[in-house]
Amino acid sequence: MAPAAPPLPVGARPGSGAAMSPSVAELLLQRLEREAAGPGRGLCSREAAAALGLDHQTLVGAVKSLQALGEVIEAEPRAATRWELSPEGSEVLRDGSPEVRLFRSLPAEGLPQSDAMKLPGGSVGFSKAMANKWLRLEKGAPGGPRVFRAVPEVQDTVQEALRRLHRGEAETVPERERNDLKRRKLLLEVTLKSYWIRKGSAFSTAVARQETELTPEMLATGSWRQLHFKPYNFAALGLPPPAGHLHPLLKVRSELRQIFLEMGFTEMPTQNFVESSFWNFDALFQPQQHPARDQHDTFFLQDPAEAPELPPGYAAKVKKVHSQGGYGSQGYKYEWKPEEARRNLLRTHTTAASARMLYRLAQQERFSPVKCFSIDRVFRNESLDATHLAEFHQVEGVVADRGLTLGHLMGILRQFFTKLGISQLRFKPAYNPYTEPSMEVFSYHEGLKKWVEVGNSGIFRPELLLPMGLPENISVLAWGLSLERPTMIKYGINNIRELVGHRVNLQMVYDSPLCRLAA
Repeated sequence: MAPAAPPLPVGARPGSGAAMSPSVAELLLQRLEREAAGPGRGLCSREAAAALGLDHQTLVGAVKSLQALGEVIEAEPRAATRWELSPEGSEVLRDGSPEVRLFRSLPAEGLPQSDAMKLPGGSVGFSKAMANKWLRLEKGAPGGPRVFRAVPEVQDTVQEALRRLHRGEAETVPERERNDLKRRKLLLEVTLKSYWIRKGSAFSTAVARQETELTPEMLATGSWRQLHFKPYNFAALGLPPPAGHLHPLLKVRSELRQIFLEMGFTEMPTQNFVESSFWNFDALFQPQQHPARDQHDTFFLQDPAEAPELPPGYAAKVKKVHSQGGYGSQGYKYEWKPEEARRNLLRTHTTAASARMLYRLAQQERFSPVKCFSIDRVFRNESLDATHLAEFHQVEGVVADRGLTLGHLMGILRQFFTKLGISQLRFKPAYNPYTEPSMEVFSYHEGLKKWVEVGNSGIFRPELLLPMGLPENISVLAWGLSLERPTMIKYGINNIRELVGHRVNLQMVYDSPLCRLAA
């Protein structure tokens, strides 16, 4: 039997020749052999990379390769922090702090405040110089507020502190000053990760490379007999296949939809993002002078600006109940205008879809009870902040039957919210233009330790139902909530703009778990 060939250095291939330059792993092993001869001795990966003239990440790659071979080396992760100047801090080190530059640029006779703000460092350093009482502002000066020096000279302690930090003398700068520079974004606290490398129990400067593939070349030449093959890991997980990911809103929407279906509800068609004011407001007994119909709250369309027509007989009944009253109501006693009702808008609630559904139900020859729901997008001209967007999703449930009361509504709400995992409920009387009685729904929030509003509800008014043609003994229960609020609570999102819009982190979408709204 032929003697076994000597082991190949890490990174070498069979048949590559002895003239090949040493690999990074081999250079590391050789340096470790020279400089870590004593027990417990080792090398810092950053110092070794600098000594070998290598990028630190390249050396870390060699460390991980050697770790994969077994006990050749031991590598202990370490982390250290150091202070570095930010680009703004480097500018201050070179030119001085904004407040000192402003002070030194200000002439002895002072300047109007508007001109002082245009001096070097003015826009940034003015407030700091005022806080340090280096400047004084005379608001009653002729020609407007005027800025003067309040002290004869100042020392640039900020520039001096940055100079000491730049020289590596961080211990000479008090922690309070360092934190202040960090708040001003002049200083960065950088974490440096490295490895402390020591010899392992199977240390050798010539380590055979473990092969991972058996190639036709190895079989043809017989070189496979001389090689060390890496054992197969049959317990290793495969790579997940590339696939799409559902947004958290879609996950919660799917769970809510399943809850409605389990309760026997049918989903309503809600494909009309554009609605006429008639279905969005007038059919719901909301007067044409209501503040919600103002442009500050609603997005009206310019093209097409108006709906082509309104349901003729039904529109006449709606006009009468608004302007003259009827069905036991006094109405609003104003001149109802069809041109206002025809104005197109982006719907402000999915209750417009519920009104269309109830109107179709009224046209049937024989009434049959229904339980319907919808989950879709609505639009309102809101001021954008952490909890409000100009568009959001509304969840709505509607039940129509004979003899329904407020007690039925409370029972259905308790069943619905219990399935959402919300068991502690309170109901508070409220006002809505198209429901009477109306209730706000509150739940006790364990995290906030207080009661928070989770939905709105009520029984549709006769002025809404009877003009449609529904029988007088029919009651319609309705309730609604947003989709975004339970989603933000479920996934721990504090700012709605991180859930919807250009600020969304795609990694959050990939990593968000399945939605399970436990009872």
